[in-house]
Amino acid sequence: MRIAQVAPLYESVPPKLYGGTERVVSYLTEELVRQGHEVSLFASGDSITQAHLVAACERSLRLDKRCVAELAHHMLLLERVFQRAEQFDVIHFHVDYLHFPLSRRQPYAQLTTLHGRLDIPDLVPLYEEYDDMPLVSISNAQREPLPWANWLTTVYHGLPENLYRPRTAPGTYLAFLGRVCPEKRVDRTIEIARRTGIPLKIAAKIDPVDQDYYEKEIVPLLDDARDDVEFVGEIGEAQKDEFLGQACALLFPIDWPEPFGLVMIEAMACGTPVIAYRNGSVPEVLEDGRTGFVVNGMQAAIDAVSRVREISREECRKVFEERFSVRRMARDYVRVYERLAAQSAGRVRRK
Repeated sequence: MRIAQVAPLYESVPPKLYGGTERVVSYLTEELVRQGHEVSLFASGDSITQAHLVAACERSLRLDKRCVAELAHHMLLLERVFQRAEQFDVIHFHVDYLHFPLSRRQPYAQLTTLHGRLDIPDLVPLYEEYDDMPLVSISNAQREPLPWANWLTTVYHGLPENLYRPRTAPGTYLAFLGRVCPEKRVDRTIEIARRTGIPLKIAAKIDPVDQDYYEKEIVPLLDDARDDVEFVGEIGEAQKDEFLGQACALLFPIDWPEPFGLVMIEAMACGTPVIAYRNGSVPEVLEDGRTGFVVNGMQAAIDAVSRVREISREECRKVFEERFSVRRMARDYVRVYERLAAQSAGRVRRK
């Protein structure tokens, strides 16, 4: 098939450091190319891909200190997509609802994977208006705020099977990997670790909007007189294998409706169990007692840490390979692409 993948421009594809959406777009794009599809990737100019790259800006916007008007670059991105739209069997958008007014007025097969949270009241009238836009969710839980939207299916994220090395020996520390923000609850992570007496390593990105929260709420918890908590900072793909693989467990004590939680399957790929609060997609991604523990509070999380050796690291890796490989993700999307392309061809014939 001739497929267009349209990525946000905030990070490169794949991202140099943090960036869940762009990372998934990269995995999907490269796997589709590997399977023999003709793929064009619309992304920032510093992206790296085996697909045909169509650059809408020179470099990713988050790391470009010269960038002031991010929306301007995304308008140019959409213009370049629709200038070439007739060249593709299907256009796969990953830019939220930005393209809806244009897509509605075009006859081409298209779909949108929504990667973010949907429990925002401002989104309701927008999705009510654009109830004809074909959508894919990344978990069933993600759909709950908008159950009446035009959902085609749910496609769970997937990773290349050779991306992370499974380790059978349990590690020596607890790990946190993600962003420093109120909903990710780094403060809970620190409390869990200290109450279990196990060292903690935090690899986290701090966005400018969360800098004040970090300094007021998290820094006071990082006691320089103690060496039980290490703040590593933001890490890239190359460092994740060692960071997650050497941990005895990943802590994921979130306080929001997580749409997916890519870090959970990254840990599973390393054979590392996950201890996560029961929010959003967590019960869909984790198998309680098999790939980790799904908990409902602080004491349950502490108890789960004491039981983490009950979880087989080999089983964690097995579940990853069964449910969360990039091959499975690409296969699921191709089924949707084929259905949409056939429907689009039918509309053209009728016209």
